[in-house]
Amino acid sequence: MPQLGFLHGRAWAALLGQLRRPPGAVCIGAVRSHSQVAEATLASQLKPHKEKPNFILKTPKGTRDFSPQQMVVREKILDMVVSCFKRHGAKRLDTPAFELKEMLTERYGEDSGLIYDLKDQGGELLSLRYDLTVPFARYLAMNKVKKMKRYHVGKVWRRESPTIVQGRYREFCQCDFDIAGHFDPMIPDAECVKIMCEILSGLQLGDFLIKVNDRRLLDGIFAVCGVPESKFHAICSSVDKLDKMSWKDVRHEMVAKRGLAPEVADRIGDYVQCHGGVSLVEDMLQDPELSRNKQALEGLGDLKLLFDYLTLFGIAEKISFDLSLARGLDYYTGVIYEAVLLQTPAQAEEEPLNVGSVAAGGRYDGLVGMFDPKGHTVPCVGLSIGVERIFSIVEQRMKTFGEKIRTTETQVFVATPQKNFLRERLKLIAELWDAGIKAELMYKNNPKLLTQLHYSEDMGIPLVVIIGEQELKEGFIKLRSVASREEVAIKRENLVAEIQKRLSES
Repeated sequence: MPQLGFLHGRAWAALLGQLRRPPGAVCIGAVRSHSQVAEATLASQLKPHKEKPNFILKTPKGTRDFSPQQMVVREKILDMVVSCFKRHGAKRLDTPAFELKEMLTERYGEDSGLIYDLKDQGGELLSLRYDLTVPFARYLAMNKVKKMKRYHVGKVWRRESPTIVQGRYREFCQCDFDIAGHFDPMIPDAECVKIMCEILSGLQLGDFLIKVNDRRLLDGIFAVCGVPESKFHAICSSVDKLDKMSWKDVRHEMVAKRGLAPEVADRIGDYVQCHGGVSLVEDMLQDPELSRNKQALEGLGDLKLLFDYLTLFGIAEKISFDLSLARGLDYYTGVIYEAVLLQTPAQAEEEPLNVGSVAAGGRYDGLVGMFDPKGHTVPCVGLSIGVERIFSIVEQRMKTFGEKIRTTETQVFVATPQKNFLRERLKLIAELWDAGIKAELMYKNNPKLLTQLHYSEDMGIPLVVIIGEQELKEGFIKLRSVASREEVAIKRENLVAEIQKRLSES
């Protein structure tokens, strides 16, 4: 082995010593060292972090959680709204929470900038729905539906500055009712206004007023006042702000921002500051300039017919013809309306104070045609109830008067005064559930009777059934009225019938 001759004697001896060791003994120290390092690394990774998370625990801006108490109030409001929609023969419809972005863009005028866009997923550009009207029009066009009366309750999203006090959020619920199809003029429109009256009267929110106008009339006014047709939508958006801004500020916007001549803005102001009843419609029909404008005449003619039908419905006194109403969304083409709550004035001679819009809608005859490949139109008219605004008002009133809200619908609580009666309670509550009775029990083997009775009182549960050893032997069960604290013994076989009788009488 001449090649090994190059090793020094000590090196050769060390090598032979390593080779003579058992295989498992080679580099055992190194193995132990690596094992200890791995264990230490794993332990450090599994060790819980003691540092607090560096984020604030809150809901996103413009959104909110709803407590069980708040959900009870919301459900009552929604039930009343939906009940009215069903009373008028509407079918329920639902659409996706998001749409293809191209379906929503350029449908809302200046408000298109408030649409929430979603990050591109799988090659599709998407946006959260801004309202329930455009998805409905898309549905009609996609499914070639020519006639439909539908309602839709769902959330929508708008990227605007939230005003919590006024019930304005970025995520909120809308309740829509729409009638699609070719019908005689103003009959569906009058029904929509009637529905708004029924809902607001049923919710007992106080006095309210429904403003009506017509987009064709506004376009006619703009034309006779000298507004270029290319600026109709922009000027309409300015007029739409008259419920929040003074005429002086709106006029300034028209001139400084929209580039309108001051004298043209002044002529518009002479019209849009007018409001009244059907007599104002008659007066405007005699206007020498408007009477020569086709769009204005069509709008005034339909408004006169609308007032006639609303008089037959018995709600004309709730209606105001208000030329400042514009409804800024681009898709409206005819009659428009908006409901506002009125604050009771301190003095009889004072004007009622407007405290906000709670419902709105109108006619949009061209929207479906925008989605149809051949441009086939389906005339539509509808309304939307502002649930969040209504909820804020109701919630504030309940806080003011300190009203207590039941968060459950439990009718009977199953209790026992003795230990080791869980099995009997479970058998009894199953019998109540099977009979369709809403019942609860305490999730403990041996709860105290006083604790069970206090729970029933706190939760507003009207009845308590009490089962014990004596009752079990005699075949009777005690039935306790929580309100009066009166107890009666009922035969076990008659218990369900007695409970159902009492509940039906309450």
